[in-house]
Amino acid sequence: SAQIADLQQKLLDADNGDRAKQRWDSIATILEAKCALKYLLGELVSSKVQESKLQSSLKQSQASCSDMQKVLTEERNHIAELEAEFQNQILVQEQQHQEKV
Repeated sequence: SAQIADLQQKLLDADNGDRAKQRWDSIATILEAKCALKYLLGELVSSKVQESKLQSSLKQSQASCSDMQKVLTEERNHIAELEAEFQNQILVQEQQHQEKV
């Protein structure tokens, strides 16, 4: 039964592919060609709109990434300054301790 179901699915897939090809091959009138052209142009427009939205989203993401990189660099610099200050304080305290000893 599994093999039969698999074969039936393959037949359905093959029919769907053939139907689409037959549909385009069977355009015989100007009206059918106009309808097909209208459909294709509609798909083209929706694809262009989607591409535009994706491009805009990509640009926003790139700008956000750039901002985050700047913030990260600033934070790293701040941490380096704090670390240097901390090391300075340790040296001062060690010197004070040595003087006390």
